[in-house]
Amino acid sequence: MSENEKVILAIRVRGQVSVRPQIEETLNKLLLLKLHHARIFRLTPSIEGMIKKAKDYITWGEINDETARLLLTKRGRLSGNRRLTNEYVKKNSSFKTIKAFAKALVEGRASMSDVEGLKPIFRLTPPSKGFKGKRNLPVGMGGVTGYRGAGINELAKRMI
Repeated sequence: MSENEKVILAIRVRGQVSVRPQIEETLNKLLLLKLHHARIFRLTPSIEGMIKKAKDYITWGEINDETARLLLTKRGRLSGNRRLTNEYVKKNSSFKTIKAFAKALVEGRASMSDVEGLKPIFRLTPPSKGFKGKRNLPVGMGGVTGYRGAGINELAKRMI
């Protein structure tokens, strides 16, 4: 990972109805297929371009290792909708625990595909106490969509 590449969490906050085909295609490539789906990305120039194109339907920001650990333990899924466990991580990857994998993921030393059989998508619930603002406005204008920096961690914890 180069110096300027960050690791981000992107969450889809608007649904599938009335989405322009070009934006729908971009969201499909990002694997953010349904409302409240989330993914962890390494922010490469191509991913950054796709995120900017779909900015009116998703929110994103830099993820910390505590949030990554919570996502993996509570919402990480394997085939057959089985939960991710420390034993599975130790057996099917070079990491000993979920906590070590989450730390490496946030630092950019690992990717979701490093744990064999782990699904890249996290299916979240609607946030407790709701979204703070209108869903079709950017964060800076009192809305929900767009870049929110470290605030993504607080939103993700409410959605786990």
